[in-house]
Amino acid sequence: MRAARPLAWLAARSGAARRALLAALALALIGGPGFAQQRVTEIQVSGTKRIEVETVRSYMTIGPGDAMDARRVDESLKALFATGLFADVSIARAGSRLIVNVVENPIINRLAFEGNRRIDDETLSAEVQLRPRTVFTRSRIQSDVQRLLQVYQRSGRYATTVEPKVIQLAQNRVDLIFEITEGPATGIRRISFVGNRRFSDGRLRGAIATRESRWYRFFTSDDTYDPDRLAFDQELLRRYYLKRGYADFRVTSAVAELSPSRQDLYVTFAVEEGEPYRFGPIAVKAALKDLDPTQLMAFVSTTAGEAYDAEAVERSVEALTFEVGRLGYAFVDIKPKLDRDRDARTIGVSYEINEGPRVYVERIDIVGNVRTLDEVIRREFKLVEGDAFNTAKLQASRRGVRSLAFFKNVNVENQPGSAPDKSNILVTVEEQSTGELSVGAGISTTEALVGDISIRERNLLGQGQDLRAALNLSTRRQFIDVSFTEPYFLDRNVAAGFDAFRRQRDLQDESSFNQKQVGFVLRAGFPIFEGLRQSLNYSFNITDVTDVGAGASRFIREQEGRSITSSVGYSIEYDARDDVVDPTEGWSVRFGQDLAGLAGNVRFLRTRMNYEHYIPVIEDLTAVFALEEGYIFGLGQDVNINNRFFVGASNFRGFERAGIGPRDLVTDDALGGNLYYIGTAEARFPLGLPEEFGLFGRVFTEFGSLGQVDEDGAGIFDVGSPRVSTGVGITWRSPFGPVQLDAAYAAVKEDVDKTQPIRFTFGTRF
Repeated sequence: MRAARPLAWLAARSGAARRALLAALALALIGGPGFAQQRVTEIQVSGTKRIEVETVRSYMTIGPGDAMDARRVDESLKALFATGLFADVSIARAGSRLIVNVVENPIINRLAFEGNRRIDDETLSAEVQLRPRTVFTRSRIQSDVQRLLQVYQRSGRYATTVEPKVIQLAQNRVDLIFEITEGPATGIRRISFVGNRRFSDGRLRGAIATRESRWYRFFTSDDTYDPDRLAFDQELLRRYYLKRGYADFRVTSAVAELSPSRQDLYVTFAVEEGEPYRFGPIAVKAALKDLDPTQLMAFVSTTAGEAYDAEAVERSVEALTFEVGRLGYAFVDIKPKLDRDRDARTIGVSYEINEGPRVYVERIDIVGNVRTLDEVIRREFKLVEGDAFNTAKLQASRRGVRSLAFFKNVNVENQPGSAPDKSNILVTVEEQSTGELSVGAGISTTEALVGDISIRERNLLGQGQDLRAALNLSTRRQFIDVSFTEPYFLDRNVAAGFDAFRRQRDLQDESSFNQKQVGFVLRAGFPIFEGLRQSLNYSFNITDVTDVGAGASRFIREQEGRSITSSVGYSIEYDARDDVVDPTEGWSVRFGQDLAGLAGNVRFLRTRMNYEHYIPVIEDLTAVFALEEGYIFGLGQDVNINNRFFVGASNFRGFERAGIGPRDLVTDDALGGNLYYIGTAEARFPLGLPEEFGLFGRVFTEFGSLGQVDEDGAGIFDVGSPRVSTGVGITWRSPFGPVQLDAAYAAVKEDVDKTQPIRFTFGTRF
């Protein structure tokens, strides 16, 4: 049987103290009277098995013919130990000879890990230095144990223990086994703040990346301790306060304390808020000839009297740099000079525009893109070789590359060129998966059960092309869509693509018919300037109105059958919102028209307009104002029911889908309308709970109308009167997807309208 013994047994026989003792004994044995006058005649080496005798002698600093020097003998002893080849070394004197006895460190025959379930052997093997067929040393084992512990700590397991076991084998070989006890995950039990008076702990927890451990955070690692994330949290806190006027804010300490059980961490941030500041006088000063500072004030987003915002200063510098560059001044250096008045608690900002050094871009190098073509990255750059170097354009280029969402990390560095007036740009990217398999499920008061599955590749063949296929099913509709987008069609900044679809809708509850539609759309979009974009499209579809019941409205029975629509359209959109997904400030407007009649048997002109405005009222309270309008009229024919507008449910809370507008008074079927408008006023606010819960409240009122059908006759209700609803809602950004609950009261309505006081929507995608 081969016996296993712990590393502690070896430690007891080695170490700095033992080596010092051996050196002292060696000196005592060989350093008697007349020691320095004698010379070494021979060095005998014993105990070697794998290592050549001459190799041992080569490490020594004393050799035959040298004087018997106690210092050099001591240095030789230390040098042999420092090689890491020997577990034990001793030097003795026999007359004029030195006798060196060595015990070689064993060779590792096999290295294994036991007890590791969370992290596989391959990952752990990449972290350790020891390998099979390498020399076994105690110092390397201690280093590898620490490396393994760090791997587990990075994954949030601070209770992990690693015990190395050594199994002695024949021929001075050993098996090394790391016995790992992983233990439970170490979560962040509590995040506390000390010194915060203006903002609560809950508010600040929402501002940082680290999260407290909760049962529902099994899809994220934000609730595990990461020193790098903790350092980033300090920067996030600084930005949070600087954006809100606290220019003197600083984080004095950030400490993570481990509980005695090693299962919990307690993170504490100590902060000094300081006093809030407001912007003082704002000015633009230009040292460049023929540059009028007063004309540049329109590009400054800082206003005297408002709360100081460091991000607004940075945005102003970037906007000024772009504008001055557009005016023909390629080499500029814009620095904001801050004038702080601590008594009045104001900060004046003077944007000083000076001529910068004349530096040109010599070369742009891209590394790290294994799959993505260089061209895909280069076309996002605002700079090319030979251009005047511009820091603002360089930052905008980095944002453009990051916005592709093809890369996990994007780093852009400015490096010296071949001459003082030349600069090289190094772009380092780390690619990430761009393929998506999405499966969704949900329920709502409108669609009942909903499910969808889609496959998407956002970087097809590394060329930045977007290909998507989707299947959407519910109890009332079935959609199949395939879409493809080429972001730079014909090497121009034009996003061109197509959509092909097959759709079925069950409209029996609203209008007593089913709808089947097959078709395609060709589209192209391009930016006109920053924030303004125009799109063009051509659409062709074949629509069937089927399963019209015998008791359906006669106006719907008349339209049963097939219609073919061929249309061209355009849209212009301007977006000045601060965020596309969750905006809190800014506005956007979209206007579009579609003309049908190029082919087929349907002819109409349809116009639509959408406007949204987001206004931050106070901290975390956002007011939203929106207006949506649409009008369609037939060209020499009536507008059929497939192309009319229907209002209710998702676009007019408080009413059912198709709950308002023209209706057959006999059958109660909704007929749709040619003209509609919907206005919304809404306030969004937190519910006082920690922001990490993802709960937000809403108070809203909506008003609108739908009317004007082409049919004329008795039995049609079509008054086009305004309707009004008010209500409250709750949004929960749950780990399983967004959940929305709205309770609305139809304050102004018609007797034939269909109301819906409660609307619930839940969906998830994984």
